[in-house]
Amino acid sequence: MNSPNTKTGDAGFILLSSEELLNWSRESSLWPLSFGLACCAIEMMQTFASNYDLERFGIFPRPSPRQSDIMIVSGTVTYKMADRIRRLYEQMPEPRYVISMGSCANCGGPYWQHGYHVVKGVDKIIPVDVYVPGCPPRPEALIDGVIKLQEKIRKEKPLTGTTPLEAQKDSDNVSKEIPVPTNAISGNTTTHQ
Repeated sequence: MNSPNTKTGDAGFILLSSEELLNWSRESSLWPLSFGLACCAIEMMQTFASNYDLERFGIFPRPSPRQSDIMIVSGTVTYKMADRIRRLYEQMPEPRYVISMGSCANCGGPYWQHGYHVVKGVDKIIPVDVYVPGCPPRPEALIDGVIKLQEKIRKEKPLTGTTPLEAQKDSDNVSKEIPVPTNAISGNTTTHQ
């Protein structure tokens, strides 16, 4: 009789569909474009460091958009940077995903009401898949956002096309022009009491 720890040499079988295999490989090797804009970038760098070790999830930051499949936007998005963010997003290969990290990237942060130079959320420029709240969010929150993105990738069906990618649907709704507030064009800066 063989004990449970004895190796027999018998081959085992794993049964899964092509889509499950494709999604498993995509969710297990995410390469983010490290695009830090402000103070949230410090927390993103800390998440990539050895204490939190995102490489155990198969995440390895890349310096080029052509090698990346995730863009982590961390920090305040100004109108000056908005065009560059969209250009980098368009250089990324499909399928591509976006994680918006921090209050400034999500909705404009403390500048949302009176800051004429700040975009009121990066989703006005590119489609966002996962929002990570906080000011700045802790590395654990970013790790949770990555896990949520992996769950989303696991549920996709890219080969059959029965459920379209949400990022593709959202990109059709995003306008190609960057919205600029009227007071930023005319140069009027009003102070509110």
